[in-house]
Amino acid sequence: MSPLDVARIPPQPEAPLAHPEIDRAFIGRLVRNFYGRVRKDERLGPIFAGVIGENWEPHLDKMTEFWCSVILKTRSYEGRPVPAHLKLKQVREEDFAIWLSHFRKTAQELCPPDAAEIFIDRAERIAESLKLAMFFRLPAAPKAAG
Repeated sequence: MSPLDVARIPPQPEAPLAHPEIDRAFIGRLVRNFYGRVRKDERLGPIFAGVIGENWEPHLDKMTEFWCSVILKTRSYEGRPVPAHLKLKQVREEDFAIWLSHFRKTAQELCPPDAAEIFIDRAERIAESLKLAMFFRLPAAPKAAG
């Protein structure tokens, strides 16, 4: 098979994680534990406080649905993460490393090792996608001489 043939094969959708310990309740605990760390972080805490204030429960529920959709493929999340993050002008590219550090620690502490790898892989891909959407800009095309 040539590289062009390989390029024509559509990507296969990810299968839901089938693990006896990973369900919506588990993901809810992971989300709450993770955001507990984020809220205490000296850099990220004030960013989230400025957007969410004290009304955390709707955000935690939304993030639980998001992660259930990512991990269990429930399709229960109806939000639009990129436009929501594009509004956050106080976020810097390096903030994603902090976010990922907290997420990795939380997943490694709470998840069985094989499941932690999957959660962390998805979080890394999500962070990369959001960073590209928020910070990557192609250079302007040179203007044609006219």
